[in-house]
Amino acid sequence: MCDTHHSQNKNIKTNKDGCNTEDHKKWNRRSFLQALGLVGGGSMMLGNTALTASRPSPLSIALSQAENDNILVLVRLQGGNDGFNTIIPVYDYDIYANARPLIKIPPSEFITLDDDFAMPKPMNKLENLWGDGQMRVVHGVGYEDSSLSHFRGSDIYANTSLDEPDERSGFMGRYFQEIYPDYIFNPPASPPSIQIGSIGNLIFRGPENDFSFAVSSPERLEQYALNGTSYGTETLGDCTYDEQVRHIREVTNTTFTYADVISSAYNQSTDFAEYLDDDGFARQLRIIARLIKGNLGTKVYLVTLGGFDTHNNQIQRHQELLNSLSEGISTFYNDLAAAGWDDKVLTMTTSEFGRRFTENGSLGTDHGTAAPTLFFGPALDGNGFAGEHPDLTNLTRGGNVTYGTDFRQVYATVLKDWLCIDEGTVGRVLLGADFESLDLGFNCSGTNSNIPLDGSGVTHIVSYSDSQTLINIATPETRHINVSLYNVIGQKVATLSNEMLMEGDELIINVKESANTRLSTGPYVYLIETNGGNYSRSILIS
Repeated sequence: MCDTHHSQNKNIKTNKDGCNTEDHKKWNRRSFLQALGLVGGGSMMLGNTALTASRPSPLSIALSQAENDNILVLVRLQGGNDGFNTIIPVYDYDIYANARPLIKIPPSEFITLDDDFAMPKPMNKLENLWGDGQMRVVHGVGYEDSSLSHFRGSDIYANTSLDEPDERSGFMGRYFQEIYPDYIFNPPASPPSIQIGSIGNLIFRGPENDFSFAVSSPERLEQYALNGTSYGTETLGDCTYDEQVRHIREVTNTTFTYADVISSAYNQSTDFAEYLDDDGFARQLRIIARLIKGNLGTKVYLVTLGGFDTHNNQIQRHQELLNSLSEGISTFYNDLAAAGWDDKVLTMTTSEFGRRFTENGSLGTDHGTAAPTLFFGPALDGNGFAGEHPDLTNLTRGGNVTYGTDFRQVYATVLKDWLCIDEGTVGRVLLGADFESLDLGFNCSGTNSNIPLDGSGVTHIVSYSDSQTLINIATPETRHINVSLYNVIGQKVATLSNEMLMEGDELIINVKESANTRLSTGPYVYLIETNGGNYSRSILIS
């Protein structure tokens, strides 16, 4: 039997079986996926063949440039968080109170962080993290000429371009595109990233692929994590509507080929009892903690706490949100600590903008500019502040403060010093922006992030000069070195070197010259094969 529920509207044309023949024509693949609450990038279809994530190639595995267990959790405070009622400027309290006579946080509600700053009492569960040196604050994070738009602001924070971008991609998506250039043919064994909520956010979208296993809700992720189930097609009929539903369900099921590995990791771990049962944010963190404890291997997670667009009734709404944030983060780290994972997980907040310093006439605040970014985790190695707090006496004509820390500097710090990505790659994924790292208490164990060092002692450095791409290889002991070049679909296009490299010697390969064949402009992958192991990285040919 065909599904006939669309034929109940008399204005809709139906066929003799009662199936809708018109209104579904305007539906496309993405609108169906959004209606189902699912948008994922776990695999692709090629020639009607499902390409699964269960058989990663050695090439794609070797592309990982971050040889550590570090995990990043992004907490999106959706709607624009009011930073002034999150981290209260005690040092200028009179100015703060005069600007916010009805929505200020009174001193009786302070949790003191130091002589200059405090948190409101609804964030009390974070007091222990601060006291244990597991919380830091970066002041005044923003960018020049803030758009004050939810949509544009979200895109800027994801894309990192302050101008209209040439392509709709995100900084994490561009990074994953670099290390997995053959992603559509050989996806890695675990999803590069997982996000709950924020469907449509650009952060994990690369120039060619979406690198996120994305679900609209924790319930949806939990469905897959528990049993790896997918959408059924057995009950669908042969009418046009059902054919399209079948197609979309099949594509969606193929997209979720990561369900098996997610389910396996989830079921290898157990629940932690302290999470609040009726809190959606806590539920997101509970699921992610189980995936981390189950050793899934995903490097970046994104969770969403919405409702921060507090134009009115801010006191109650904002304090409830901060309480949810505080409860969730505190329990999350208690959970991870009990399993011995807490020192491997860094959590940071992000929001599309801050709120205006002065309250409005509706007991709320309007769209603003700079806001603090909060960091959590033992890796911070001490509490404290970074960056300069905005000058509350120097407001713009619109009543906003001036940002002090470029959000891209925050990203650069995390990419270089936590995920241990080399500077050249960080510069490219941030669209050419170059920033010094902030002092947030963590680093990549003192290694030079410009020199990828493999376990065997082989170093391989990529440099670009005068339209030439150079690979500099060195080894502390004599060994045979074979260097091959592959295009993005995994085809070998050239042997760049095949020789003995003596102890202490240096091999410099000019890729274009050594290839001895015409190379098109674009991304490639080189693979170094030695008796000590195989290593590879993505490169660009211009």
